[in-house]
Amino acid sequence: MQRTDIRIGFIGLGARGYSLLKDVVLAQGEQVTAVCDVYEDRAREGALAVTGAGQPEPAVYLDYRDVIQDENVTVIIIATAWESHVQIALAAMYAKKAVAMEVGGAYELRHCYDLVEAYEKTGTPFFFLENCCFGRRELMALHMVKQGLFGEVVHCAGGYQHDLRHEIAFGKENRHYRLRNYLSRNCENYPTHDLGPIAKVLDLNHGNRMLTLSSTASRACGLRDYIRASKGADDPLQNAAFSQGDIVTTVIKCARGETIVLTLDTTLPRYYSRNFTVRGTKGMYEEVTDSVFLDREADLAHDYDWRRCCAGNAKDYEEEYDHPIWKAYLAEGVQGTHDGMDWLEFRIFFQNLREDRPMPVDVYDAASWMAVSALSEMSVARGGAVVDLPDFTSGRWVEG
Repeated sequence: MQRTDIRIGFIGLGARGYSLLKDVVLAQGEQVTAVCDVYEDRAREGALAVTGAGQPEPAVYLDYRDVIQDENVTVIIIATAWESHVQIALAAMYAKKAVAMEVGGAYELRHCYDLVEAYEKTGTPFFFLENCCFGRRELMALHMVKQGLFGEVVHCAGGYQHDLRHEIAFGKENRHYRLRNYLSRNCENYPTHDLGPIAKVLDLNHGNRMLTLSSTASRACGLRDYIRASKGADDPLQNAAFSQGDIVTTVIKCARGETIVLTLDTTLPRYYSRNFTVRGTKGMYEEVTDSVFLDREADLAHDYDWRRCCAGNAKDYEEEYDHPIWKAYLAEGVQGTHDGMDWLEFRIFFQNLREDRPMPVDVYDAASWMAVSALSEMSVARGGAVVDLPDFTSGRWVEG
């Protein structure tokens, strides 16, 4: 695919979508020929971002189907509410328009199968926009695993641990989709930020796969108390019954024997963390303290006070163990939002499109990671019952 073939239709221009459009896609000089949002003011603001970047005025749509039918669009970027991701991606793939789809969990297992089927029938390029797979520390830990520094990896952990009480409680005012999800669902609703980097460490879909999961959810009290303290007595949410538990813990078992623990923690006061942790027979990485601990004599001498000797020491390993992708990125200059992850992610997407190369986070990753939400909802409803995770690769995962 040549550069002139990349003509982008950008669908979804809320806070996240607008930021990606303005600060990443347009900043990288990519051509945007259409913008779309169900809210006209957001769509118009997106169009102004395009012209403000020196490009011709794009077509402005309120219905995603119009973008997909636009003959001047060859690539679809989806940054809409969670509920509409899959239906837009399916329409785009069947229209033979390359897709970059933002993350979120599946509502039904069938949607995951639908994505895989559409890709296998059409061969349309599909990239799942899990930016945390391109974080500096996540890539460094992956590189260290592949170099054998942690020995055999037996366990990983991760979390989406982010105080979102204001965003959810004021969802109606801000036209944000999370509110309706927290009112209606109880599950691991946003698994991919934590699971994506772990999947790469554990070779999921490439020599390994997830077999089963079990999810449990705590009581739902955090939003109730926050709303009582921050919104007026006549606000409709004062009497709302939220379904989403404050903390959801999901335990996953893999075919090679590794375990994964995911934690959703978004409705209680806390600091931000993805809790990315890799544990192996010779060492570990922990994101909370940004620490590497290796089974070496010098390290063992200080095992009584790990935080004092190791907290923050991961930076000492950067020169030798930064991932080659990130080393090249550093040489060029890190740019954009989320510590440069978004910029790198989209640059790789556009580069792979032009070179007709496979996407590093593909439709099988999307299906298996998104399935965790639908299956965790089932498990929570059944009191933490163990449920099976499908193999969306139809056995090809064993090929590595």
